[in-house]
Amino acid sequence: MIVRDAQDCEDLLQLTIERALARAGEREAGTQLDLWMFRVMKNLWIDEIRKRRRWGRLVEPLPDDMEVGDRGEGAGDLLDNVELAKVRALVEDLPEEQRMAVKLVLLGGYSYAEAAAVLEIPEGTLTSRLARGRTALLQHYNGKGTRH
Repeated sequence: MIVRDAQDCEDLLQLTIERALARAGEREAGTQLDLWMFRVMKNLWIDEIRKRRRWGRLVEPLPDDMEVGDRGEGAGDLLDNVELAKVRALVEDLPEEQRMAVKLVLLGGYSYAEAAAVLEIPEGTLTSRLARGRTALLQHYNGKGTRH
């Protein structure tokens, strides 16, 4: 959910488990394990993105498994992939705090309370970030905004 690439996903999972095991004693009593682990994962991924941006290595490979036949076979799938790529790019262009709110609530299915706990922010702040993120996505998707 947080990462786009399968290899990044595996690496992030391994780092998260390592970090969680190393810092198991830092988990506050009563904190849900899944929310605590997701917070660890989120922080690790934010660090990784910052590192990649510093080095200019943030590149998403284009899917090369999609072929369109002479009679248009696969064209519908290709168009769906193009739309999906457009939405993914728009989500990635959101400011970090809005992007995380959108990914957790809209894409990840977390409740507002769970997402707020993961991001370590008040629920009202999450709601505000989510609303701004939705508005920005709709404006950009409908062609009323400009992409950075």
